[in-house]
Amino acid sequence: MIHEPDTIDLAPLDAILDEYGDQRGAVIPILQHVQDVYGYLPKEAMAAVSQRTGIPLSRLMGVATFYAQFRLERRGRHLIRVCDGTACHVQGAGKLVNEMSKELGIPAGGTSPDYEYTMEIVYCLGSCGLAPVAVIDDKVYGRLTTDNLVETMRNLE
Repeated sequence: MIHEPDTIDLAPLDAILDEYGDQRGAVIPILQHVQDVYGYLPKEAMAAVSQRTGIPLSRLMGVATFYAQFRLERRGRHLIRVCDGTACHVQGAGKLVNEMSKELGIPAGGTSPDYEYTMEIVYCLGSCGLAPVAVIDDKVYGRLTTDNLVETMRNLE
């Protein structure tokens, strides 16, 4: 289970909310900026945005849960996305997922307790010719084996 820090510094919200002033139609850009600052949308930040803008928290949460770009839980410092689309699946993506789960001690879709790693399953990265494929911190790795995926993960800075 992921635990949020006890306190969130809400000071960065001032600049974000000052930028948008009274623009009630700016929900998405506001949430994007908040997520850029924190890496996700903390409950405390969402409540502060609601209070300051007058936008109901239910509306903010509705937008945040509707669009896949928004995250309500903190992610790890390193994001590992393993493709399990058809080509990758046929080439053994399931083995990669199982090995990474064992290595990191987290299930697919999970985040390590130290917030170092988050592993996600995605269903096409558009690199089928390199199957199986993973994207680690926005860098594509193809023709993966369990050994070279684990080695790549261990060598992250």
